[in-house]
Amino acid sequence: MAEQEKYLFRAEKICKSFGTVHALKEFDITIKAGEIRGLVGENGSGKSTFSSIVAGIQKHDSGKMYLDGQPYEPTGTVDAINHGVSMVVQEQGTISKISVAANIFFGKEEKFAKGGVLNVKEMNREAAKALQNIYVDNIKPEMMIDQLSFEDRKLVELARALYTSPKIWIIDETTTALSVAGRELLYKLMKEKRDEGKAILFISHDIEEIMDKCDSLTVLRDGLFIANLQKEEFNADKIRQLLIGRELSGHYYRDDTGVEISKQVVLEAKNVIAGSVQNLTLQLHKGEILGIGGLSDCGMHDVGKVLFGLLKPETGEVLKDQKEPVKSASWAVRHGIGYVSKNRDQESLMLISSIADNICLPSLKDLTPFGPISDRKQKQLAEKWSERMEVKADSVKVFCNTLSGGNKQKVVLAKWLGKGSDIMILDCPTRGIDVGTKAAIYQLIMQMKEEGKSILLISEELQELIGMSDRIVLLRDGAVSGEFLRNEGLTEAKLIQKMI
Repeated sequence: MAEQEKYLFRAEKICKSFGTVHALKEFDITIKAGEIRGLVGENGSGKSTFSSIVAGIQKHDSGKMYLDGQPYEPTGTVDAINHGVSMVVQEQGTISKISVAANIFFGKEEKFAKGGVLNVKEMNREAAKALQNIYVDNIKPEMMIDQLSFEDRKLVELARALYTSPKIWIIDETTTALSVAGRELLYKLMKEKRDEGKAILFISHDIEEIMDKCDSLTVLRDGLFIANLQKEEFNADKIRQLLIGRELSGHYYRDDTGVEISKQVVLEAKNVIAGSVQNLTLQLHKGEILGIGGLSDCGMHDVGKVLFGLLKPETGEVLKDQKEPVKSASWAVRHGIGYVSKNRDQESLMLISSIADNICLPSLKDLTPFGPISDRKQKQLAEKWSERMEVKADSVKVFCNTLSGGNKQKVVLAKWLGKGSDIMILDCPTRGIDVGTKAAIYQLIMQMKEEGKSILLISEELQELIGMSDRIVLLRDGAVSGEFLRNEGLTEAKLIQKMI
């Protein structure tokens, strides 16, 4: 048997460049049938570039790939699917303005067409089977995709990816978009497919998750293959060191046990009902990191939208400095409030625009209050904050849709820091971020606190809340269910009791 035939999939010396940036440099990887292989690396290491090449989204510059021992060169995503390769991406992968069923069978409509007429009933019936196959019964095929939450859209993507029973299933940072229940469903499906003899390429920044769910692991750094590890070789510290090429210095989270919270209130909600938020009353103090947590459907993400003016209260009010009502998002921006959405690509960035355009957007009126916009001032501001945030790109002219997840997040943070916002609402700011960039963002949050800025940190990760917050407010069914101070010796168990 030829060497490449020992593996279900094999890639040899894969290279891919974007201008002067070498995303992949002679990268090798092998995946066996009946194996869950983890692929890890810092943001910008080449993970998503490689997975998109395997899935037929883009072509590599050089190198070879083999599937079932045969040369594999997909001409596009449909060709990849026809060869048995499916992928679920990190960010939103559904198409707006069409139904759930139309999303599941996008590109496969001819399966339900006769004489040029689409049989919608038949497509809906088959879509219902696809959803049942992944144990989802709360999403109906005829529903418009825009009615669904970000998480439920991910479940539709899972149904679409697994409908064709792929030989290789690529999961690119999908767990960061799912609740605890959604993650457990994904893990169940991964185990089922592995036991059926399929292969899974699992990309995640969560080292504990990788160690628990994967049979083997490949480490990428700066586009280069670094190491392969088998299950028995897994060690968290070893993996972190391989990821960043050094040991993480200093503390990952804060190392203090708490400081006295200022009495000055900078932002507050009074008896607010809006969206999924029910009778919310809370206060954010000057220089405070206030953590907001709970289960995925608790309403915590709507808290950020309410305080930023994106959601208008049906009853109650949101006040800045205990006197000025937050009238709208544009009012909030003008009055020093910044907002980082969990849904980065859809709500925090203009993807088909440059780094400079994104960083400068909130500050345009500050840069040139009268007359035409100054290109020179825009360039200066963008370069200053792109450099400070260490965004990896050839220049600030690079479009944001070409950046890795971590670099996109750096751009989002840079635009609010460049604006000089003194209140920062951060909704899952480290979602889909590698361990090195996470540490840098935590250091940035602490720096903002030391400068007297106030931070509302919304997170689905309990360790992040415990590690970074001065005070934690937990929600259940849209209402406050518990409150804790940093100096109370917090544990996940204590918080979970107030969440469920």
